[in-house]
Amino acid sequence: MSYNTFGHMFRVTTWGESHGPAIGCVIDGCPPRIPLDVGDIQPWLDRRRPGQSKFTTQRQEADQVEILSGVFEGQTTGTPISLLIRNTDQRSRDYGDIATRYRPGHADVTYDTKYGIRDYRGGGRSSARETAMRVAAGAVARKVLGAGVRIRGAMVQVGPHGIDRARLDWNQVDTNPLFCPDPRALPVWEDYLADIRKKGSSIGAVIEVVAEGVPAGLGAPIYGKLDSDLAMALMSINAVKGVEIGEGFAAASLTGEENADPMRMEDGRLRFASNHAGGVLGGISTGQPLVARFAVKPTSSILTPVPSVTREGENVDVMTKGRHDPCVGIRAVPVGEAMMACVLADHLLRHRGQVGS
Repeated sequence: MSYNTFGHMFRVTTWGESHGPAIGCVIDGCPPRIPLDVGDIQPWLDRRRPGQSKFTTQRQEADQVEILSGVFEGQTTGTPISLLIRNTDQRSRDYGDIATRYRPGHADVTYDTKYGIRDYRGGGRSSARETAMRVAAGAVARKVLGAGVRIRGAMVQVGPHGIDRARLDWNQVDTNPLFCPDPRALPVWEDYLADIRKKGSSIGAVIEVVAEGVPAGLGAPIYGKLDSDLAMALMSINAVKGVEIGEGFAAASLTGEENADPMRMEDGRLRFASNHAGGVLGGISTGQPLVARFAVKPTSSILTPVPSVTREGENVDVMTKGRHDPCVGIRAVPVGEAMMACVLADHLLRHRGQVGS
């Protein structure tokens, strides 16, 4: 088992390393006759790519995607779709000092323990560089879902600084480099991150992803729950250490009356008065917005020396050079959106296979 594939009906396999010649993915299970070209994928990649502000890594990658298969005359053919992005700005020399040293907080020691070999150039396969292909796959998943499903993500907390939900404005998200939906929080975040970056340190963040227009009925009880698959998908993103759906951990402090989502029939349709469940009940979508949040830890590559060991067992202090994000959560926003899209596309196709349209 290689564990480089996720999904059941809409299956995505990613490949490649941070400092290899290219990264790519293969999408299998995409239905035929869906209009698709590079223009449907590139805008989403442009939102994730590095080097766009002083708050992200200055690695300059255009992330230009190429479609190698599965599309003919502007439409999907129903066969595997292969996508490729060439790496063009690797600086492997930055990692020479840690070839035999384990970086604290990274996967260096666990990869070496499991496989007996590791690619120290930027972390190899464990690098967040891999997430570019998730975003590309997410673009295809959005086409499968159709225009009726809208998926949006935002950063709602940086370090200890959260947004004021009374000021949450989705229209603000794509107007600033931090995907911030609160215009008053933005300057606070910018000053805070500038100080973190100046110190050569890093900080974590919380991302919220919301999908609207999700049809009721997606998911299945017990082992095919929509929310459990979504939690697994979000948890698989690099540096993610926590996931919650709806009220999440806050539900533990609510009473049954406070946490319940009251229902009434209005104009012949079932209506909910609230959405504490985050759009999922019993693992099946309710038709309400699907709401998920995930916590991203601080970037482990920092300029502060941290005690560690070498592969030979020698005690050392490790200071990681290179180009790194002071807050990796920033570029995790489009990745979270993409994973939401892939999970929903997979469940939509699974639902059709079991119960029809």
